[in-house]
Parts: sequence; structure tokens; C-alpha cells
Amino acid sequence: MNVALQLIRAVSLLTFAIGMSPANSAEATDAEAVVQAEIDAYNAHDIHAFMATYAKDAEIYEFPANLLMKGEAQIEDFYENKRFSDPRLHTDIAKRIVMGDVIVDHEQIAITFPEGPGRIEAIAINEVRDGKIQKVTLIRGKKILDSSR
Repeated sequence: MNVALQLIRAVSLLTFAIGMSPANSAEATDAEAVVQAEIDAYNAHDIHAFMATYAKDAEIYEFPANLLMKGEAQIEDFYENKRFSDPRLHTDIAKRIVMGDVIVDHEQIAITFPEGPGRIEAIAINEVRDGKIQKVTLIRGKKILDSSR
């Protein structure tokens, strides 16, 4: 099954679930606050604040089910050494969907690729449990290099 079809099915299931499940507003607010704290720490390149939002056994996947990182050591190493060292790294949230403990962000990310500065769109599906991000599933768009190089 191609990725586009999988994405359409995932969005359809999410849309169906949103329509069927009444969200607990206190739970949604708490989960959203955790994810917003993660985004704020990401943009500040603050590894300690960033890691404080993740569960010790958190997992990060590339859609649909490719495990990229598992546990705080792998997550911290990747972001501290491969992301936060990039002074251009910054994400803006174009759209956010909150459904209970699931926060879906459509992100616009400024980043430096090996080929030069650019940007990439991503969708991050964050699952929050007990006040920490337990699982993130990432859907990455096409990278675009800045033309003013």
C-alpha cells in the first residue's frame, strides 16, 4: 500500500475518531500544554526542557510504523547532537488538532540540510500519557532548499 493511501486512511480514521469521541477538556488541555512545552523547548534548543516533556521509554516513529528512536537516551542524543546544534532550527505550528491525549501538529520547520538551508513540512502525532509524551509518529514532507543561497 503506498504512503499516500496510508495517510488518507490515517486521516480518515482520525477524523472519524474525533467525531465519535467526546474529548475530556481538562485532559486535552493538559496534553496540549505538554506538547506546547515540547515545541517551546525545541525552538529554544533547550535539551533539558525538551526531554522533561518525554516519558523515559518514549518512542518516535516515522509513519506508518518505522521506529526511529526509543527511550530518553536515544531521543536526547539525536536532538542534542543532530538538531539543536543547528541555529536555524525552528518550527511554527500551522494547525493543531487536540483530541484528548492525542495532539496532531502540522509543522513548518526551518532547518539546515547537508545541501544548505531550507524548510520542511511535517505532521507530528503526539500521544501523551501521565503528563509526558509517550509516542510520536512523524510524517515528513518534501524538503525545500532556500533559493537565496
